[in-house]
Amino acid sequence: MLVERFPENPLITPKDVKPSRSDYEVMGAFNAGATTYNGQVLLLLRVAERPIDKKDDEELAPIYNPATSQIDCMRIRLDDPDYEPGDSRVFYYKKKMYLTSISHLRIARSDDGVNFTIDEKPAVFPETDYENFGIEDPRITKIDDTYYIVYKVVSDTGICTGLITTTDFKKFDRKGIIFCPENIDVVMFPEKIDGKFYALTRPVPMYIGPRGIWIASSPDAINWGCHKPIILPREGDFDGAKTGGSCVPIKTKDGWIEIYHGSDADDKYSLAVALLDLKDPTKVIARSKKPLMHPEADYETKGFYGNVVFSCGAISKDNGEVIIYYGASDELTAAAKTTIDKIMSTL
Repeated sequence: MLVERFPENPLITPKDVKPSRSDYEVMGAFNAGATTYNGQVLLLLRVAERPIDKKDDEELAPIYNPATSQIDCMRIRLDDPDYEPGDSRVFYYKKKMYLTSISHLRIARSDDGVNFTIDEKPAVFPETDYENFGIEDPRITKIDDTYYIVYKVVSDTGICTGLITTTDFKKFDRKGIIFCPENIDVVMFPEKIDGKFYALTRPVPMYIGPRGIWIASSPDAINWGCHKPIILPREGDFDGAKTGGSCVPIKTKDGWIEIYHGSDADDKYSLAVALLDLKDPTKVIARSKKPLMHPEADYETKGFYGNVVFSCGAISKDNGEVIIYYGASDELTAAAKTTIDKIMSTL
């Protein structure tokens, strides 16, 4: 067994999270960035919400209005000729895509990595024009005393990647957009290499080229360049449709371990591994022959958007144990443990 799911799974469900306002309901608490802070495991959850008064004959899209600092709700009747259904997450109106929920980031804290206390209020909420559809899927990288949080910035102008820094998880400093549409699944390395920041990215080509993992470098974590593809989909395999960075790379004597996600032709999301060179992470030393983890449990195969295990964070321990925190079915937060040796055995 490559991974051992926690018997307490799922650790966090939507009912465990208080809505940010009384007239909203939480649809998902998932895709959390993970780190340790003040001796605790800290998760930065993506919390997806929508109004509770949705009617059966309508679809709605909650949209943040920066001018009023409020969320407005666009309501579309299902019999409107300009309405087109999507999956459970999106719909289309007049050929434009809208989200059925809006997300913010919320902190969950734990002494044992299993039982979490969830803050009642959002840690980071949409604020800017580029966040009017929400903020999603944070990854947390600690370098020296600073925590770098990269996250998806979603609006009607596209999906970007933004950067926030903090030293105490109380004050959050927005640094703005660091990758323009559409470049997502960004994961920063936990130390500078030869004086430069490095990050895995996932551009989304519209016409030519696969949707796979690239790498970029930066002198300051804000201005990025030297882009290069390194972990691309393998046609016909479990990661044959898309690949994207998941967890912050783990440093070992053999190289950087990157736990990434890959989807197949049926949009089934699994987790896999690549090993990157310590001194030159643009070089791929090895890659998983088989998934490290794929949807098996009911809470992974069913739910809001089934057949998905999707991680945004892992905690590695000095004894070689690795705890992977992951989103299940775009709805719940769960965890599984493995070891560096088991991870390496998939390569």
